[in-house]
Amino acid sequence: MKKLSLIIFFGISSLSCTSDKGTETVRATPSPLEIPQLFADNILAPIIPTNNPQTVEGVALGRKLFYDPILSGDGTQSCASCHSPQNAFTDSDQFSTGIDGLLGTRNSMPIFNMAWNYDENFFWDGRAFSIENQAMQPVINPIEMHNTWPNAVQNLRASSEYPALFKAAFGSDQIMPPRVIQAIAQFERTLISANSKFDKYLTNQGTLTPSELNGFSVFMDESKGDCFHCHGSDRNPLWTDNIFHNNGLDTSFSDLGLGEITGDPADNGKFKSPSLRNLAFTAPYMHDGRFATLDEVINHYSEGLVNSPTIDPLMKNLATGGAQLTAADKADLKAFLLSLSDTEFINNPNFQAP
Repeated sequence: MKKLSLIIFFGISSLSCTSDKGTETVRATPSPLEIPQLFADNILAPIIPTNNPQTVEGVALGRKLFYDPILSGDGTQSCASCHSPQNAFTDSDQFSTGIDGLLGTRNSMPIFNMAWNYDENFFWDGRAFSIENQAMQPVINPIEMHNTWPNAVQNLRASSEYPALFKAAFGSDQIMPPRVIQAIAQFERTLISANSKFDKYLTNQGTLTPSELNGFSVFMDESKGDCFHCHGSDRNPLWTDNIFHNNGLDTSFSDLGLGEITGDPADNGKFKSPSLRNLAFTAPYMHDGRFATLDEVINHYSEGLVNSPTIDPLMKNLATGGAQLTAADKADLKAFLLSLSDTEFINNPNFQAP
């Protein structure tokens, strides 16, 4: 069934470059995001910087860069190596392996609906402000792509393809790090997931099973799952508040999370609430990928909560270890959560390697 969408147009300015023949004006083609009606009805417009409007050429360049290992130090790893489309742009391994065989310490975050993160704090610990800054860091991270920007730019300039692609996108064949990350950010903003079974139910295009309906009730019931405070509801189709919480995983912290960034001990052990969309594809779960299955996640909130100095007040059932859900409610909650998965998203040809 055709997905309802609202197309919102954003302004775009001309880009120009100077050649031997004078000033040549090159206009990139506007490429407005297709905003799902569900998003348009319930949340604000996406954040798109005025200095980096969406264009056909910019998105195409960003898509190619996202999948090209040319940005890594040894030419073996791309952004997609740790953000695979079949896994909703995350990694099926607990920790991703960088070009030198080194493992990270956190599970790769999925990439979708990023333009609606209104605080614009990215990564599990919020260390990057804006999608553009988020896109810059993995290239120079020593345990990820382990490159330098001068080396990455040199390789792009030496390519037979990229100078022309940058000229088409930005009006000049001059390749610079800001343009690389602007293009990647444009592509990442197009990664919109809004056509799950539950989305179709909300837009009167499909139905849910009794188990899925009861699971949604468990999710919304403060005396049961009480999940909606951090992960939204049918009125927040992002299924995350994009805020940082200590959700009762540990009594002490080897990884301080947000506290490492802010320097405030009150933030220790706080990590960003991930979206509950596409859970069928994004295992393992939590910031450190400690849970291999969705059942383990549900069991944690049902009877596995542990206390610590910064635990979130929303973890109300700490004294009993969690919500103490029945087996039936656990099964229904799982059925509902899986109904938030969007098969069309992971198979969208516009999001695959070019």
